Amino acid sequence: MSGSRITALGHYQPARVLTNEDLAGMVDTSDAWITSRVGIRTRHIAGPGEPVDELAAHAAAKALASAGRTPDEIDLVLVATSTAIDRSPSMAARVAARLGMPGPAVMDINVVCAGFTHALATADHAVRAGGAQRVLVVGADKMSDVTDWTDRTTCVLVGDGAGAAVVEVAAPGTENGIGPVLWGSVPEMGNAVRIEGTPPRFAQEGQSVYRWATTRLPEFARRACEKAGLTPADLAAVVLHQANLRIVEPLARRIGAVNAVVARDVVDSGNTSAASIPLAFSKLVEQGAVSAGDPVLLFGFGGNLSYAGQVVRCP
Repeated sequence: MSGSRITALGHYQPARVLTNEDLAGMVDTSDAWITSRVGIRTRHIAGPGEPVDELAAHAAAKALASAGRTPDEIDLVLVATSTAIDRSPSMAARVAARLGMPGPAVMDINVVCAGFTHALATADHAVRAGGAQRVLVVGADKMSDVTDWTDRTTCVLVGDGAGAAVVEVAAPGTENGIGPVLWGSVPEMGNAVRIEGTPPRFAQEGQSVYRWATTRLPEFARRACEKAGLTPADLAAVVLHQANLRIVEPLARRIGAVNAVVARDVVDSGNTSAASIPLAFSKLVEQGAVSAGDPVLLFGFGGNLSYAGQVVRCP
């Protein structure tokens, strides 16, 4: 079986920026309260005329352009999202239509905040099994659509955005660019992160998620490194789900990634759910914080309570 690699990344965020000071005028909160508890300072919020598939298509178009690929060269589109309002057409089908793709296979993957790393593993498996040659993988969420803006415990967390990756067959004789996935779930904690009800609303048991992430996740992240034949000290960067700066920073230390750049995009973007990992990873590449071929740990966790992570080589 052929291996796979990420050949390009792209990201997109809506133009509107919502600051902590803006939120202080909407609910009983303050910049000091928000930054001390979650580390977020700003987030981007999409307007009513900016659906999830539009965010996803913008990020996807950037990734395709960076890869030097045209839409007709993609044979599988995977979109990780948990904020699609309609059941059908899928977000993947709508993204394909927006980009003018002639007939790729299309599939949505709903694993909430771990959606992108699940989708990336699915793309890798499809390429390895010969089911696809080039895959467009997108993480996109419009969390503002499912947020109660009167609830200060949740509205201060969320943002909207999208990130995308182009995954292709690795050239013969070259190192595989996407390592084996380490994934799983904790079914008894499935209600710890929720988007449910009519209308759907985001809610979570923040302390339960924090305790689980800071105590259990470091072991899983180290195992993902082992599956890739590396140690945490070998990593050039760590891109965790951007849930909360108080989770991201301690986790990176406990994993043992002593030489790694740690993505902290949550400060500027908030929690963008499935978009958070590709969004943060794309920014690190764009900023030159990592170089081509560098090993980077991606690890998502959240709703269901699900998790998935793998080491990838930077495009």
